[in-house]
Amino acid sequence: MKSIILNEDVKVKSSKVVCIGRNYVEHIKELKNDIPDDMVFFIKPNSSISNELIFPKGEPSCHYEAEISFLIEENKITAVGFGLDLTLRHTQSKLKKAGLPWERAKAFRNSAVFSKFVSFNQSIDELNIELFINGELRQKGNISLMINKPYEIIKEANSFLDFEDGDILMTGTPKGVGEFNKGDVFVGKIFNKDNLLVEQRFEVL
Repeated sequence: MKSIILNEDVKVKSSKVVCIGRNYVEHIKELKNDIPDDMVFFIKPNSSISNELIFPKGEPSCHYEAEISFLIEENKITAVGFGLDLTLRHTQSKLKKAGLPWERAKAFRNSAVFSKFVSFNQSIDELNIELFINGELRQKGNISLMINKPYEIIKEANSFLDFEDGDILMTGTPKGVGEFNKGDVFVGKIFNKDNLLVEQRFEVL
C-alpha cells in the first residue's frame, strides 16, 4: 500500500483520497460548469497516490489542479500538504457528456501527487495555496474562497463513507488549471497567513 510522508519522514499509509469537485466559484466558471446544489465527491484509490509527478503514459494531454490537502485521523485534520489532482480532461468531458462515471479521468495510477505533509493543529481558516510552473504563478487560492469549508466536507462525507486513519482529503482547486508537459517544473506552496508551511518542487517525469 502506498504511503504519504510527514515532515518527520514518517510514512503514513492511506487507504484512499477523498476529493471534492467544484469548490471554487472561479474554477467552476473557467470550466463552464454549473454551481452544484450539493457537494460533488469522488474517490481516488491508494494506487493513485504518488510523491512524483509522472505524465500519464499514452495520454496526449493532462491537466493539473493544485489543492490544499489534509491528513485525516479520527475524523480530524492533523496535517496539511500540497496536492495535485491530475485530470484527463478530454476523457472526463467525454464521459460526463455520455452521463457515465469518470473514474478513468481522475482515479488512474499516480493521479494524486503530494508533497510531504506538515503536522498542523492550528486554525485552518487562513491557509492558502500557490502553484508555480516554470517560474510562473498559475494558481492561488485560500480557504475563504471555498464554497464548502474542510470540516463541512468531512461532516458531509461521513454521511455516506468512513475515513480511515491516514486518509487524505483534497479540498478542490482554484482557477488557473491547464495542461502541462514532461520536463515542466512545478513548485507548490502552502501558507498559514504569510508563514510558509510547505514548499515542494516537482519535475514532470
